[in-house]
Amino acid sequence: MSDFPTTAMVLAAGLGKRMRPLTALRPKPLVEVGGRTMLDRTLDHLRAAGVQKAVVNVHYLADQVEAHLAGREQGLEIAISDERAELLETGGGVTKALPLIDGDHFFVVNSDNLWVDGAVPSLQLLAQQWNPEIMDALLLLVPLARASSHSGRGDFHMDPAGRLRWRRDGRMAPFVYTGVMIVARHLFDGAPSGPFGFRLLWDKAMAADRLFGVTHAGLWADVGTPPAVAATETLLATV
Repeated sequence: MSDFPTTAMVLAAGLGKRMRPLTALRPKPLVEVGGRTMLDRTLDHLRAAGVQKAVVNVHYLADQVEAHLAGREQGLEIAISDERAELLETGGGVTKALPLIDGDHFFVVNSDNLWVDGAVPSLQLLAQQWNPEIMDALLLLVPLARASSHSGRGDFHMDPAGRLRWRRDGRMAPFVYTGVMIVARHLFDGAPSGPFGFRLLWDKAMAADRLFGVTHAGLWADVGTPPAVAATETLLATV
């Protein structure tokens, strides 16, 4: 655990269109699930794992997110990556924030998914499995059958060594990306300066056989729509 990442990038800049009307007057990361915002739940995981700094990007209703973060209890350094001028998507948002991010590798966490740890906390599991000699990115995956409120067909196939390949068009795949990963800083070398999604970087890592996954053993929910909020609250009541 000596290489445990000290910094996490928290993606909180999305428009939350699928979550309307809940996001008409508030950003999606501040939607509450079980009496706590999704952003706070994410930051709680980071702090509990020992992460020292969270870089949070903001765009839609950015002032609300900044005010909320300013009111949080201490214990985790917060830095803001401002995307008010242009929404940069997942890959572009992290690229812009790199000057604020410490370390050769770091966590990237979506603020709009919710997870409950299994026997080993998932951030620790990622850190334990991280091997910079063979990996550019290590993704936390959940089996499609256990992806609560998720309506997709899965994202990845994973071989016995943990290497990932995309689901083929029109087919199913057994694993869903949870929105949590460790990524190497050098994977961003040569990345575009404008908006782009993480798939561009994952394709780059996959082409070099350096995109890996590990299976999340706890609960996970895709909290993307208002009905998913109620379903996730029901799921949390079973924990």
